[in-house]
Amino acid sequence: MVLITDLRPVHVVGIGLHPYQYPTETSYIELGLQAVREALVDAGITWPAVEAAFVGTARLGMAAGVPMLRYLGMTGLRVSQVENASATGSTAFRQAVAEVASGLADVAIAIGVDKPIGRIAAPDTGITPISPVQDVPFARYALLTERYLAEAGYTKEQIGLVAVKNHNNGALNPYAQRRKRRTLEEVVRPPYVAGSLNSLQITPIGEGAAAVIVMSDEAMRRYKVDQHRSVRVAASSTVSDQAFDGANADVALTQAATQAAYEEWGGDPTDLDVVEVHDAFAIEELLFVEAMGLCPPGQGAAELAKGSFDIGGRHAVSPSGGLLAMGHPLGPTGLGQIAEITRQLRGEAGDRQQPDARVGLAHMVGIGPVCVVHILQR
Repeated sequence: MVLITDLRPVHVVGIGLHPYQYPTETSYIELGLQAVREALVDAGITWPAVEAAFVGTARLGMAAGVPMLRYLGMTGLRVSQVENASATGSTAFRQAVAEVASGLADVAIAIGVDKPIGRIAAPDTGITPISPVQDVPFARYALLTERYLAEAGYTKEQIGLVAVKNHNNGALNPYAQRRKRRTLEEVVRPPYVAGSLNSLQITPIGEGAAAVIVMSDEAMRRYKVDQHRSVRVAASSTVSDQAFDGANADVALTQAATQAAYEEWGGDPTDLDVVEVHDAFAIEELLFVEAMGLCPPGQGAAELAKGSFDIGGRHAVSPSGGLLAMGHPLGPTGLGQIAEITRQLRGEAGDRQQPDARVGLAHMVGIGPVCVVHILQR
């Protein structure tokens, strides 16, 4: 099997976002164009330089990309639509990277934009479900929280520290949907949505946009891109549904996808400075950092309490605020993670800056399930 990094090098050179927010009357075109224009300015190029665009949307419906991008000029570039549930933006990024790595383009852009106006296709399979509530996410993760508490011997307050950390990080992020510091008392008190999870331990679903421009070495020379601000794509991995002998599928997929990414990159988790995790529910951060090897199984909450996952700690986990505070508009989410890691590796994250950050990992899980992992490196 040929890996993306077996091909020519690919660099992130431009990032842009429209702040994630609760639903408004703003059109998806306005959301998306703000992110794209910001990415173009960041890269120092104009729209005609872009040869291929991968537009990730999970809820907008058919053919959303071309009507949006024509406002930038009808240049004849190749436009592809991408949908992969929560991993939509991550998948769009992987496709843009593959386009450049393969030589099919020198400059490509991945765009994520969404508004909460659609629905998922799973109920339309025509197959009678085992239970009408088997896929209710908040119920599932409430049960996983209770299992983790029972097996690892923690309290709900120790789990709640995930939300405290990420809300505090989000308060420093001008692109975050939730920008308010929260206390431990706030994140663990009733009313509960399910089990011991209140709304502050669950991601908000809203709207927003993110865009990332990638280039080959040749294009960077041609357009005189500042190489000191570019970030290399060191690994790209994706894994979908498998039989895992009763294991939590999202956790098992995360283990498989991160291990594949580590092998492609040639490093190990101890070398990661920044990690952006799919933390739609607070318990997910602990399950996933353990699955990634950032700490031994069952030790996630203990390491969190020690500050290992804080900005300035051993690994800054979700310095953007994560899905819990940054938000989760679906299509843009994975690309927002890439933008945050790029900012961190450039040393441009301001009050959220992880000192001396050189390597970052972005992780998203989508319904299916599917898991997508990218590693970026200075």
